[in-house]
Amino acid sequence: MSTTTILMTVLGIAVFAVGLLFSIAWHELGHLSTAKLFGIRVPQYMVGFGPTIWSRRKGDTEYGIKAIPAGGYIRMIGMFPPGPDGRLEARSTSPWRGMIEDARSAAFEELEPGDESRLFYTRKPWKRVIVMFAGPFMNLVLAVAIFMGVAMTFGFQTQTTEVAGVQQCVIAQSENRDTCETSDPVSPAKAAGLEEGDKIVAFNGQKIDDWATLSDKIRQTIGPATITVQRDGREQTLNAVLKKNAVAKKDADGEVVPDQYVSAGYLGFAARTEIVPLSFGDSVVRMGDMIENGVDSIIALPSKIPALWNAAFSDGERADDSPVGVVGAARIGGEVMNLDVPAQNQIAMMLFLLAGFNLSLFLFNMLPLLPLDGGHIAGALWEALRRNVARVFKRPDPGPFDVAKLMPVAYVVAGIFICFTLLVLVADIVNPVKIT
Repeated sequence: MSTTTILMTVLGIAVFAVGLLFSIAWHELGHLSTAKLFGIRVPQYMVGFGPTIWSRRKGDTEYGIKAIPAGGYIRMIGMFPPGPDGRLEARSTSPWRGMIEDARSAAFEELEPGDESRLFYTRKPWKRVIVMFAGPFMNLVLAVAIFMGVAMTFGFQTQTTEVAGVQQCVIAQSENRDTCETSDPVSPAKAAGLEEGDKIVAFNGQKIDDWATLSDKIRQTIGPATITVQRDGREQTLNAVLKKNAVAKKDADGEVVPDQYVSAGYLGFAARTEIVPLSFGDSVVRMGDMIENGVDSIIALPSKIPALWNAAFSDGERADDSPVGVVGAARIGGEVMNLDVPAQNQIAMMLFLLAGFNLSLFLFNMLPLLPLDGGHIAGALWEALRRNVARVFKRPDPGPFDVAKLMPVAYVVAGIFICFTLLVLVADIVNPVKIT
């Protein structure tokens, strides 16, 4: 490995680390700003975990950076209500009950005179929902802003209607070969006189503006067809006879389904690809697809654990859609900086990587499980439901929902997350996902 490669890899990792720290700080800023807006005292705002390497106190909040950039937090006074007896501290011989009491005690350990009116649990449920949702929402805003900005200014690699090359013969795409044999018929594109550099502007007299429309029309046609092309600044009409062939299957979104084929019309040319900026509408649609894919990935996480285990501890291959942690994403950042592409392409790829990371933070934190933000949101919504039901049926107010009682479950969930994170970490080190 050359010195240049090492330096560019370190640069890519460093750039991603800076983006990671900013994303975490941005997330916690959402919690901090809304907590202060609703008068909740916040003693600490920290980016990272472990030993504090820098901090500064401003007002009643200590702001700081810790050594391990793997997360962040703010401390709010009174996250959990007092116990049924009104006490903040108690002890129990039950280990599960001890967890509840420890969590309750920690929520009040920095209580100062005058804080009685600045406790988190005393705020109305809708305010607590806003405080807890604000963090993930900041990540969503950042993901959308980065994605939309890059999509509309830089763009995506897109197939066009310009001809990059003409196939010499008809070969079923299900066959693993690209060399013509004597028994293969001449491709319709070659027979019609289609040439590299031609831009197809119409098919059977209908105007064509994009590859997706052209591809669909070709697949739907078997037999004679007219193809209008721009060549040397002039339009020409070619006559072709499209043949039936085994071609790659497409899903409902127009994406190729790996290793699946269908019989359809075949012309026989390769479309040129180029980076094309998207319109606002197309960017919104692409962003929606990205969110949908992210949700599907979160749902599919448990099913990917066996393959991830095999990739980490056996000879299993690391799938392209395998879960990737912070270390794996940083490695990808290092690879991006070593790609033989223009600098603007590298910048765009790094920004897309950061956008994807922020979207993952949003989706993951919205899971209705403690200790995630979604778990606290679920608790506040349940409290609001209980109180409204009691009001409708004229029953006594049940009071705040004691989220502290769910802390044993939260510890189990946290343990599962830690084990999963360690598994991903090992896989990212010994069998990382790589850019192909």
